[in-house]
Amino acid sequence: MRKPEPPRQLPLDLGHAPGLSRDDLIVSAANRDAAALIERWPDWPSPVVVLAGPPGSGKSHLAEVWREMSGAESLSAGKLDAGASGWTGLAYLVEDADAPGLDQTGLFHLINAMRAGGGHLLLTARRFAPAWGIALPDLASRLKAATTVEIHEPDDLLLAGVITKLFADRQVEVEANVVQFLVRRIERSLSAAIQIVDRLDRTALERKARITRAMAAELTAEIEQKRFEF
Repeated sequence: MRKPEPPRQLPLDLGHAPGLSRDDLIVSAANRDAAALIERWPDWPSPVVVLAGPPGSGKSHLAEVWREMSGAESLSAGKLDAGASGWTGLAYLVEDADAPGLDQTGLFHLINAMRAGGGHLLLTARRFAPAWGIALPDLASRLKAATTVEIHEPDDLLLAGVITKLFADRQVEVEANVVQFLVRRIERSLSAAIQIVDRLDRTALERKARITRAMAAELTAEIEQKRFEF
């Protein structure tokens, strides 16, 4: 006779969005240079800064910190106005500038507007500007003059700090060995940390159980298996 499964509780979706404020930012060797440059604003070495790093490295978090500091307006990389007449602000943010469909003419004019008006532009991208496939020589020249700062894949210290804070934001206590296990097993990205914390929190609520190393091993194995299935 099969042993009955323990009762499960369906967790409510409480919308645990990760905090993107300066207080939520964890700094380690992986992002120290980028964080320092963001905090130096408006004392930047050039009007245009390119923040480059792999997916899940925290570029959007740093960009949001700067947007709050500067009051920058966010613009879509593919829908930039080709004329400077509409750019009345002194700070603009363009994320994923190296994605397909970049409005190169619009970006050229936006950079010129910032240089002429004493404004600042922050661009985020996965790659350095020379790898963006820029067809306009004048834009390539402007980007070459920009300050580029690299943000690296999260190191152990950064991942551990992020995982610990994500659990704390949910008012969930976990032992240090669980955090260290996750640091060794998950993909080295902040998005992976957010995903596993969410899965563990939901599973613990469903099972009415504590988050343990065994549970962490079970769920990380499931996530890894699904990755290989695709």
